[in-house]
Amino acid sequence: MKKKIALLAAFTLVISSVFTGCGYKYAELELRGKYTKDYAGTELNVYNWGEYISDGSDNSIDVNKEFEKLTGIKVNYTTFESNETMYSQLKSGGVTYDIIIPSDYMIERLIKEDMLKKIDTSSLSNYDLIEDKYKGLFFDENEEYSVPYNVGLVGIIYNKTMAKDIEHSWNVLWDSKYKDMALNFNNPRDAFMTAQMILGQDLNTTDKADWDAAADLLKKGKANLQSYVMDEIYGKMETGEAAVAPYYAGDFLTMHEVNEDLDFFYPEEGTNIFVDSICVPSGVQNYEAAMLYINFLLEPDISTANAEYIGYASPNTAVINNEDYCYYQNEILYPDEATLPKVQYYHDIDESVRSYYENLWSDIKLY
Repeated sequence: MKKKIALLAAFTLVISSVFTGCGYKYAELELRGKYTKDYAGTELNVYNWGEYISDGSDNSIDVNKEFEKLTGIKVNYTTFESNETMYSQLKSGGVTYDIIIPSDYMIERLIKEDMLKKIDTSSLSNYDLIEDKYKGLFFDENEEYSVPYNVGLVGIIYNKTMAKDIEHSWNVLWDSKYKDMALNFNNPRDAFMTAQMILGQDLNTTDKADWDAAADLLKKGKANLQSYVMDEIYGKMETGEAAVAPYYAGDFLTMHEVNEDLDFFYPEEGTNIFVDSICVPSGVQNYEAAMLYINFLLEPDISTANAEYIGYASPNTAVINNEDYCYYQNEILYPDEATLPKVQYYHDIDESVRSYYENLWSDIKLY
């Protein structure tokens, strides 16, 4: 049963200047929740993906600065490139974080390993804005440890001037026409997915023979690649240094603003769908500040600014239903049933299988 959240009185913070995302314009930040300065002078350590929050560039709102002004809490903000990097950093215990934003399968793993603290969603006045279909998903069925932040699909980005009449398949990464001009993911789960889709596999298979077959296919394709990338893809695709690459749909929209020769498709074999969510690590040092921050991220204006800046689909109904949102009903971010590709979520996999494919990945990188 979904909790019914009572709305708190609206609070308005006036921003000194009008700022503009890719289309959403406003002069005041209207907040639904109440925010206190009771924790002013404390610090909040936030660990998030790169390029994953509106930061004040390109006339966007600087979300962290607005939160600091509102609450007096200092935000220490650092970024990671993959779920696995985030996990290693968290596991090492060298640094403590109050907020992290992992993906679904990693949240499942963190819960199993007792690495997350429960979130009291009843204290979040904006939790009711999360679309019901993104609540209670497989990785957090009781809505205890995570609050949805962004939703995405993986597809192929290509340069129309360099890759004409391109096949709408994952096979393009292996196509010799794009030798030394193709990229692939520099993380094991996503890279394996590109091969698994071609082989028709379950992305969560526990059969080691399946992982062997996918690894063999990745090894065969390695000679065709220019490189493995994560955030480096922006520079390579925006400048025409590479012609074809798999990446997250939202990031395509960001790159397309820089280079209009870029286009995008979902491969016919199917693809990965993911939900990234806000979590609180079990080692949190400033829980109350973390709760204020989570509620702030759910604010309609903040969620819209983030959605426009990042370019990913939002699980927030205040964004989805906002006709002034520049990606309103965008068919790439919000495909209808007729255009939605076949999709699979990643799930956390048994440790023995996970170690097996991670070792295979190390071999692929050295191959």
